[in-house]
Amino acid sequence: MKLILLGPPGAGKGTQAKMLTDLFNIPQVSTGDILRAAVKEGTPMGVKAKGFMDAGGLVPDEVVVGIVRERLQKPDCAAGFILDGFPRTVPQADALKDTLAELGKDLDAVISLEVDSEALVERLTGRRTCRDCGRGYHIKFDPPRVAGKCDACGGELIQRDDDKEETIRKRLEVYQSSTEPLISYYRKAGLLGTIDGMQDIQVVKKEILAALSVA
Repeated sequence: MKLILLGPPGAGKGTQAKMLTDLFNIPQVSTGDILRAAVKEGTPMGVKAKGFMDAGGLVPDEVVVGIVRERLQKPDCAAGFILDGFPRTVPQADALKDTLAELGKDLDAVISLEVDSEALVERLTGRRTCRDCGRGYHIKFDPPRVAGKCDACGGELIQRDDDKEETIRKRLEVYQSSTEPLISYYRKAGLLGTIDGMQDIQVVKKEILAALSVA
């Protein structure tokens, strides 16, 4: 199974990817993770990426694509993979298409988790994390017994900077401008399946499997 998961921040891609990797016994290929791993391992593309990162610049598409190519050639990707966080733009999608063709691989499907922006903002801004033990809560959907205090250790509950409304709205704007065009791109390619990502986690999983015709 060779799959791409699309969706804005907080749509649940990571949660679904974890369940699908366990089900199909294939790796989740997250751009951030493989970029850090390539730099740590000192692969040819990792060395190039480190140069840009050390200089405080963005890693260019050709290097990101090269790192993805390195990762997809590893033995654990022989039976398939789940791409999470890549591609982010149509040019990256074109480059991925060429890369897969060179490797003799074809995508099986692209799943887009669709969410309502305002509901997503509510979902993310309501998250709280214990400063001491790291346990997570939600002020509306999973509140602590005592406001502002962790049920487990009594620690202070804090809102992470990336869960603040201004940050979330900026991330959603970036997604809509750069990544949403991929939906049309993969629809035209006949690979796209869309799922309501605001449903219960297990319902989303079931609908993804149905879209993949493996339910």
